[in-house]
Amino acid sequence: MRTSQESIMKRRMVSSIILFTITFVAMLVFVGLYIDETKRTQETYYVQYTTNLKHVSEDISSYLNAEGDKDFRYTRIVSDMSSANSFAFLLDRLSEEDKKAVNELNACIMKYPEQMPAKLGDMQKAVDDILAGLDKGYEEAQALVDSIDKLGH
Repeated sequence: MRTSQESIMKRRMVSSIILFTITFVAMLVFVGLYIDETKRTQETYYVQYTTNLKHVSEDISSYLNAEGDKDFRYTRIVSDMSSANSFAFLLDRLSEEDKKAVNELNACIMKYPEQMPAKLGDMQKAVDDILAGLDKGYEEAQALVDSIDKLGH
């Protein structure tokens, strides 16, 4: 009697160990797939972020070299900068200070359309430096934001 009970207990223990092993391996695979997908998503966000910043730089060039319909060109700058700002907040690779600089630059371009046209050359330089991967681009963006008179138009 004892041997049959021991035999049943051994089979249950072996079954439990096998089930635990299968579950553990499945969990490891799931975690690996999740991490891989997160990296791919972050890369997609970064591509969209840089694409929008390229559009901002092109839009500023178009605005500065244009004769006529500057309102439409300025609206394109605002739209592309807003998109870049949205993707910046989704990126893990940007520091909080860099995200803040992009956000404040976006706020200035939207809130102070009277002051920003005179500063678009500086903004383009900051955006181009960000696109080049230079940290000074974010510092230039913050300096531009700090130069705006936020109490006036």
